Amino acid sequence: MAETGIGTLLVQLRDDLGWSQQRVADEYNKAEGRSAMTGKEVGRYERESRVPTSRTRSFLAVVFGIEMSALDRAAGVTKRCKAAGRRIPQPIGQKGLQAPPSRRALAADAATSARFSRFVANRNTDAYAVEQLDVEVFTLARQYVSHPLSELYIDIRELRDEAFELLRGRQRPRQTLDLYVTAGRLCGLSAHVCLDSGDYSSAMTHARTAWACAEEADHHGLRAWVRGMQSLITFWNGDPGKAAELARSGQSFPATGTMGARLASLEARALGVAGDRHGATAALLKAERARNALQNSEEKPGIFSFPHAKQLTYAGTTHLSLGDRSNVRQAIDSAAAAIDLYRDSDTDDRSTGDLLAAHLDLVRGHILAGDVDAAETMLTFVLDSPPSLLSASILRRLAGLSDELGADQYRGSPCVAHLREHIMSITTATASYR
Repeated sequence: MAETGIGTLLVQLRDDLGWSQQRVADEYNKAEGRSAMTGKEVGRYERESRVPTSRTRSFLAVVFGIEMSALDRAAGVTKRCKAAGRRIPQPIGQKGLQAPPSRRALAADAATSARFSRFVANRNTDAYAVEQLDVEVFTLARQYVSHPLSELYIDIRELRDEAFELLRGRQRPRQTLDLYVTAGRLCGLSAHVCLDSGDYSSAMTHARTAWACAEEADHHGLRAWVRGMQSLITFWNGDPGKAAELARSGQSFPATGTMGARLASLEARALGVAGDRHGATAALLKAERARNALQNSEEKPGIFSFPHAKQLTYAGTTHLSLGDRSNVRQAIDSAAAAIDLYRDSDTDDRSTGDLLAAHLDLVRGHILAGDVDAAETMLTFVLDSPPSLLSASILRRLAGLSDELGADQYRGSPCVAHLREHIMSITTATASYR
């Protein structure tokens, strides 16, 4: 197996931390106690146009938290290859395989071209560059609902960091405000990545930064959306009462499109889980009124919108939390309607997470209604899904369902025991996968 050169190793270490080259330089300077390193210098080491000295490697080891010997070995590989005039080994999957460019690779190349257009502007950005950033943000927002996190995480992070860098430069006041909105949306996408991975602390950190951007831009729509994001994080972090408060707070900001339905649906679900039947029912009606009041909404599809199918999914979960026979029936109807709408939508607009959630609500609804066979059919759809599509919230729902099926009332039922065993095998396998 080919050894790794110093450049490849440094890139891998930096990518694992999600840092920019400048961040590595800043951390290096902290470790050494003086301003000796720049982001450009880090880039030279990664391109292997220069090999870091032994002293430099000692501080890089501190920065990355690894043994200096690993850096020494990689530097030795690079030096030997340079001395022999040979190409420095690259791990398989980086540059070693020749294949026709994928659409993803072509899109990344086009993004590089777009970034150069921003460079040639008189200032560090211009109206076209800001518009191009906005297009890229909404493309990611649309892809997010139907693609695995592994496909989008790096793109979101790099575009967010680029927006941060542009804001540190010089723009006209109008472009600065637009850039803050774009940066806020990208922080929101970063928060969603962390939420779906189960890292609620990091998700809230990104959400707070998104809120700071919304404040700088004085953008009510972004403020409302971020409050909804914070409500979502708080809900899955186990505080439905606080989640309802945050959703109500978001409703105080005037916003267009489906935002009213989104915030009211978040409030309803949180109140239902918190045990506030009256509040949950009132919030469900508020969400429905907001939906009915929509007229020719031209929202772009994706994570920043709240389509009818998603509202029905939230309504189904809320009805289930209320628990009585009438609400269980309504939950089944809402979840089934959501699934039908998602199946009729374009593949790119089909929210994988919400489709799985609606199936799980149908599972719970059918079990509560005494129809175990129907529950097993719905559950199979979820359990047969690739592990990469099972977010932290879906795994939490599966674990909760397993606990419910272990209750005394279901003991002695072979069908229920089979369902529970199937759930536990999938959640265990997925935990290993992650």
